[in-house]
Amino acid sequence: MLDFNWLKSENLTETRAVLKHQKLKMLLELTGNVYPDLVKVFYTNLTLDGKNVVSYVKGTKMKITSEVWNSVAGIKYAGLKVGKGNTSGIQEFNKLQYYKSCMRNLTESISRFHAGHLNLTPRIVAYIIAWQLIPRGTNHAVLHEEDLILLYCIMNKVKVNWVFIINEHMLK
Repeated sequence: MLDFNWLKSENLTETRAVLKHQKLKMLLELTGNVYPDLVKVFYTNLTLDGKNVVSYVKGTKMKITSEVWNSVAGIKYAGLKVGKGNTSGIQEFNKLQYYKSCMRNLTESISRFHAGHLNLTPRIVAYIIAWQLIPRGTNHAVLHEEDLILLYCIMNKVKVNWVFIINEHMLK
């Protein structure tokens, strides 16, 4: 969970601004109980029905619609549907060139895309992407192509379709 007040108190106004522009405040500040066994069952039975995520848990059909995403997480089915291999709508995106533009030390050689080499705001946003928005169980510091595309969109205030991104990530 990210606390937007913490970003404000630490004077991380640029980070706060780019995340607020994406309307991610409500999603990133979600709290509550998590039941790992039920989550496993939910993901095991997960399918996509049009724009909606559908699953069955203990015989109960669960359908996560755009309206549910909006009311629970404050995100809407609107914006660019970007991801690995899909940069349509983003003019001239080059992951190497963009990564270099975010680096703290421009003379440093690049052997892999690593969040630790980035300036403060892109680094914080990269970790939020890897830990909260499209979480993974592996090295959170190494940036994948999808991370770089989302980082580019967030930093350049390109509106992303977060419902689409999260649904696709859940299906993976």
